[in-house]
Parts: sequence; C-alpha cells; structure tokens
Amino acid sequence: MEDFKKRKMEETGNGGESTTQEEMRLLLDPLAKSQLVDLLSRLGPQYPSIAEEIKSLASADPVHRKLFVRGLAWNTTSDTLCDAFRMHGEIEEGAVIYDKATSKSRGYGFITYKHMESAHSALRAPSKVIDGRMAVCTLACEGLNGVSGTPDLAQRKLYVGGLSPNVTSEMLLSFFGRHGEIEEGSVAYDKDTNESRGFGFVTYKTVEAAKKAIDDPQKNLGGRNVIVKLADSKGKTVQTHLPATMVPVPMPLAAVYSQPGNTHIGSAPVGYTYPQPVASSYSNASYPSPPSVPMPYPAQSQVSYAPGAPTGMGGYPYYLPKQ
Repeated sequence: MEDFKKRKMEETGNGGESTTQEEMRLLLDPLAKSQLVDLLSRLGPQYPSIAEEIKSLASADPVHRKLFVRGLAWNTTSDTLCDAFRMHGEIEEGAVIYDKATSKSRGYGFITYKHMESAHSALRAPSKVIDGRMAVCTLACEGLNGVSGTPDLAQRKLYVGGLSPNVTSEMLLSFFGRHGEIEEGSVAYDKDTNESRGFGFVTYKTVEAAKKAIDDPQKNLGGRNVIVKLADSKGKTVQTHLPATMVPVPMPLAAVYSQPGNTHIGSAPVGYTYPQPVASSYSNASYPSPPSVPMPYPAQSQVSYAPGAPTGMGGYPYYLPKQ
C-alpha cells in the first residue's frame, strides 16, 4: 500500500495523469469476490471515508438489517421488544405482530436496525429472555429456516412434561442449562389465562447436550419428577413404535362401543386404539359357544341282587353286593 501511494504521488508530482475511475474498474473486474472483499476490508480501517461508504452501501437494503423474533410472551409489547434489542444499536423500527381478530399477540415480531452491523451484533447472541420467555432472532429473509431448518433439530429439541404450575421459563432454562448451551426454550403458556400448561420445550445447540439431558436420572424440577423426551419438528413428543415382529392383540370392545361396522358412540379414551375390524364372514351377532363334549362316566362294578331283597325308602331295593 505504501508503494502504491508513493507511486501515486510521484505520478502526480511529475505531471503524470492519475488513474481514472474507468481504468480502475478495468483493473478490478478480473478480481474474484474474495479478493475484493479482502482488499476493501484492509482499506476500510485505514480510510474512514471508504469505511463510511461501505457501511452506507451495505445498509441501503433493509433485508440485511431486519430481524425476525419468535418465541415472545403473550404480554410482550412492541416497547419491551425494542428495549431488549436496543443494546445492539439504533433501531429504525420494531413491532410485535398482533392477530387482527383477537387483538392478541401472535408470539413473534420484527426489529429493523438503522445499520447492518447492529443486526449482525444481535445475531451473535440470538437468544434473549424477554418477559420470562426465551426469544430467538434470525434474519427476516431467512425466516424459520435460520434456526428450525437445521437437519439435526429433531435430536436437539426436547419436550419437558409434568411441570409444576410455579415453574417459570427462567427456572426451566437454568435447570437444563447445566447440560450444555441452550439455543431456545420456554414453558408453554395458555394464550387466554397466561398460565402454564404444564409442559415446555428446550432446544440445545448440540445433540450431545440433548442426550445428556435425557440420560440424566435427576429430573426433579419444582418438586416434581418431570418427563424429558425428544420432540418432533411440530413440538409433539416422538411416539414409540412397536417393532415389526410384534403383533398387537385386539382388545375387546368396551360397552360404549358398538360392534365393527356400526357408528362408535363417544370418543375413545386417551391412549386407546380401536381394534381391527373382524373378518366379513362373521356376523354382528354374538359368537356361538362351541358345542360341549360330554365327559365319559366311570365304569361301575357289576352287582347282583338276591330275589326278594328288602326294600328301602320309596320302595326302592337296597343295593347289596353279591356275597
């Protein structure tokens, strides 16, 4: 760089013509993007005017400055959302999104910074606890794909059930934070009452941390033994399937359910699976009992009676064996 400036001064002092903008374009055109980025990153700190020009161009498009924030508490307002992100730089616009029909928060919002570097600063620490909930931010242009689109999310996201009503999101995150760094997590709250629904979710940054949390035998939180399982991409617990070699035994129909082929009355209890339909060759009537086979009588020993034997009660003769 010093040689370049020295040569530039020599050319100007000797009456030589300076390099025009068009000539500079011709010189830069064959350079690869990585070479241009490296060149400007070195020139920017040395020349403040170049640095300001780079910042201005980079921040011109709001797509590089706008963040999508999800996992907000139902009582979080636009003001509290902005307060949580103002530490990273000047905010141009920030708002929580509300449902038009119910006027209630939809659990997410947007933050648009004035400068691109402020957005990058916020992205370096994407998880924030706002009003007792763990919120996560990504670039708005990436949407949910910035976090939940990762292929190993199914092995990092846990469902935590059986929570006590007094367990808060901070308590949940503190309890499970001992196994590894948490990307996001929160207790699930009812939209109308804002009360705990008795379960929550924790997403670790690594699969190893999630496995430690599942294998840990100490799962007492808030005075209760909680359930810790993997959760699928929709937030439901992963169901355990029977092995292919096992055949489920049909359960007998309960009294409130009619025979196969007729309408079921009421709903099945939780965890109950309807029996498979029986073969069409059987009628809806009750099955006939198999015919009973008479048991053979034991053989009796031969006896003979003397003529004129005395009779017993009812005129029947006494059965006396032959002497």
